[in-house]
Amino acid sequence: MSMILFACVVRVRDGLPLSASTDFYHSQDFLECRRRLKTLALRLARYPGRGSAEGLDFSIHFSSSRDVACMAICSRQCPAAMAFCFLETLWWEFTASYDTTCIGLASRPYAFLEFDSVIQKVKWHFNYVSSTQMESSLEKIQEELKFQPPVVLTLEDTDVANGVMNGHPQMHLEPAPNFRMEPVTALGILSLILNIMCAALNLIRGIHLAEHSLQVAHEEIGNILAFLIPFVACIFQCYLYLFYSPARTMKVVLMLLFICLGNMYLHGLRNLWQILFHIGVAFLSSYQILTRQLQEKQSDCGV
Repeated sequence: MSMILFACVVRVRDGLPLSASTDFYHSQDFLECRRRLKTLALRLARYPGRGSAEGLDFSIHFSSSRDVACMAICSRQCPAAMAFCFLETLWWEFTASYDTTCIGLASRPYAFLEFDSVIQKVKWHFNYVSSTQMESSLEKIQEELKFQPPVVLTLEDTDVANGVMNGHPQMHLEPAPNFRMEPVTALGILSLILNIMCAALNLIRGIHLAEHSLQVAHEEIGNILAFLIPFVACIFQCYLYLFYSPARTMKVVLMLLFICLGNMYLHGLRNLWQILFHIGVAFLSSYQILTRQLQEKQSDCGV
């Protein structure tokens, strides 16, 4: 018996359905579950990256990242790890097939209906392939669910009355899971070490200058800021290298600008070679940040 009965891909910001599988279930309970899934799709932006809505006979599972969410109706016998493994695989397949521009510009429902064949293929695989063949992938998802459990709703919670969730208090929203980045390289580690060293030098010089300024003149305040602002920028560059952040390019350029301007302002307190060293490290770190991308695929979950 199939455990994954229906699946669809929706756009998170407005719940627009982008593609869906063909289902052959016409029971009243299943049709009611489909209706509640559509209602839930309109409010996905309010929820964390993973969640489940439990019903008597069926469960709705969803997994979202960026502006794409995958949703599925499963039987109650379907393990949560299998459902989320299926949704994750579906998400990677869809985002690999269509870029963010196409997804963002979609204006009509089911604009990517041809993706239905991929949904059916992945759904068949998870319904009929032995779970032992996906054991490692399922264990990985189980570990993720253990450390970051999905939000759990009931199907009744998906009903909306005048924009309010049936008198239920609005739940606390948590951020979606972090995106996985490509492995850190040796050159990336070197840039981190050099960046931390530059940050430490800026901090020490800035604090030292502040402590020895009994009557701080405007010029000395400028020098202190010229040390401390690049210090913050260096630390933020380390963060941008290690973790994914939206609008990375703009942030990298801004941090690079702060470091360059700060060191140019310090001409006189630093010699030319020191300035070139700090700016060179900043450029190296910026290059490493921009070339470290999201992992192409997180897990194929046995497909």
